Amino acid sequence: MCGRFTLRARMQVLVKQFRLDAAVPVRPRYNIAPTQDVPVVRTTPDGQRELVMLRWGLVPSWADDLAIGNRMINARGETVAEKPSFRSALKKRRCVVVADGYYEWKKTGKAKQPYLFHFDDDRPFAFAGLWERWSKGGEPLETCTVITTTASPLASLAHDRMPTILEGPALDIWLDPEVTDSAALTGFLQPFAHDGFVATPVSTLVNSPANEDPRCVEETAV
Repeated sequence: MCGRFTLRARMQVLVKQFRLDAAVPVRPRYNIAPTQDVPVVRTTPDGQRELVMLRWGLVPSWADDLAIGNRMINARGETVAEKPSFRSALKKRRCVVVADGYYEWKKTGKAKQPYLFHFDDDRPFAFAGLWERWSKGGEPLETCTVITTTASPLASLAHDRMPTILEGPALDIWLDPEVTDSAALTGFLQPFAHDGFVATPVSTLVNSPANEDPRCVEETAV
């Protein structure tokens, strides 16, 4: 699964890496949690890429209550093409959620040790995501979800699931609105393995979303 992540990169780095034409200012984040606004890259109707802030926890357009989003921070890659909450967005409203690390907790006895999964140079990367617009409240609300897949050998250190990470041609195809073949799209939802991707034990400060500072990503002894 994916329930917390980080994004510490500067805006100019994100503009270059994701070839953005429009963006919003972002500040360093060390403990991003569900229901918060998160940085998302998507393609506009005129074919440009923009970075926007969307609420994390997808609310389907047909939902009566936005509280449903609290249970939809993740979508399983194996079933995303069939689930009513996600199948339309898979064809029409794909995005990537921008991060440079994500947290997972390894259970050791009665304790849980948090790990930060990230590139060894802390460069940004992209989670496969979906977004929706919900209009049954006052102002329209745009929300998103992170798609998960089975864990890679590294990620299985802490959990049997991991966020789907896209790069290169897979990322470009994912953001291409002309691609609507669900089978082709779900083929990209695979475990991510890279020699430079590492797991670092960090402080239990990250256990609380109220803690939001650089100490969350500092390596700790285990």
